[in-house]
Amino acid sequence: MRDYWEEPEKKKINAKKIILSITISILVVAIIVLVSLYITNKEFRNWIDIQVFRKEISQDKVTTIELDEGQNANIYAFNKYIGILNKNKLLLYGSTSAEEANLDIQITNPVFHSANRFLIIGEANGQKVYLVEDKAIAWESQVEGNISQVYVNKNGYVAIIMSETSYKSVIQVFDPDGNPLFKKYLSSTMAVDVAISNDNKYLAIAEVDTSGTIIQSNTRVISIEKAKTDPSNSEEKNYKSEQNKLIVNIEYQDKDRIICMYTDTINIIENEQESILFDNKDKKITAQSINLDNHFVTIQEESSGIFSANSVINIGDVDNKSIKNYTVETSIKEVYTKGNIIALNLGTEVEFINTGGWLVKRYVASQEVTNVTVSDNIAGIVYRDKVEIINL
Repeated sequence: MRDYWEEPEKKKINAKKIILSITISILVVAIIVLVSLYITNKEFRNWIDIQVFRKEISQDKVTTIELDEGQNANIYAFNKYIGILNKNKLLLYGSTSAEEANLDIQITNPVFHSANRFLIIGEANGQKVYLVEDKAIAWESQVEGNISQVYVNKNGYVAIIMSETSYKSVIQVFDPDGNPLFKKYLSSTMAVDVAISNDNKYLAIAEVDTSGTIIQSNTRVISIEKAKTDPSNSEEKNYKSEQNKLIVNIEYQDKDRIICMYTDTINIIENEQESILFDNKDKKITAQSINLDNHFVTIQEESSGIFSANSVINIGDVDNKSIKNYTVETSIKEVYTKGNIIALNLGTEVEFINTGGWLVKRYVASQEVTNVTVSDNIAGIVYRDKVEIINL
């Protein structure tokens, strides 16, 4: 009976657990609010980028590579290096401005292209070509014909466009060891760009025929394996554009998709069909680029007043066909793209944004910026007497 009449024992309240739960809940709510403000409120986002993330860097805080007075240097960023080609020497500098390599490159008027850790350098209107892998020369060669353009994919496969031969254009392809694989001769069309697929199986050639009264552009896809033994019977597909459309650039993306940049549209070739990704009609497009990983970008100028204009950066995702926007309240002088980085030259500022539409770094100068070179990891702000290094 005693058990029956005994009062049940009262449960003790664990104050520490309650305080901890309340604290965690408050932190979660605060984080959600801050993230929402960062996404939706431009002024708040700018304050956080500058004060918290330290994304803004002034000219007097950067590392500098000094150039000799009157030095006629060619400067190019690739991988994690700033390369300076002058007097047949290619000097490679890292992010601390320390010289990391000194390579003999017998070229005075270069054309460059890079992907991943590879840099291809050709003598414009000449015959010499070099492939640099990381900090060393992988191979060098001499071609027959005058080089107009060079290309390397992320695995080190190289394509070179040559002109002023008995053909309108000749494309020669090399493997990563410098072994020539084949030549493709174009007798009636001119090659304006080339690209090699990420799996090294296909060569795409952007061609233009201006021999008639109507411009005809097309994208020809070549099987590299077939071309090794029979170049004349190696064509897989030939995509002809509408008449009077001018193609200016092509890029291979993942899944063997080809992005084609015309003067009026950006198209995609996938599943053996070509379709429009972005139409420039009725838009004031001041610049565009497809030299990005699985993305493209267009710069659209919109009036914001009688004497002012905003620039809307449209960033297209090739995978899901969506468009993200990033706006700056001024006109953009130049746009530079590589990998997932878009550099916007605003005059005395350069904004580096990524393909997600977020600010990566903002460089603020006390003088007008005339030239920028950019890779995924590093950028160079080029002046007459120096190169300033920006780590991305």
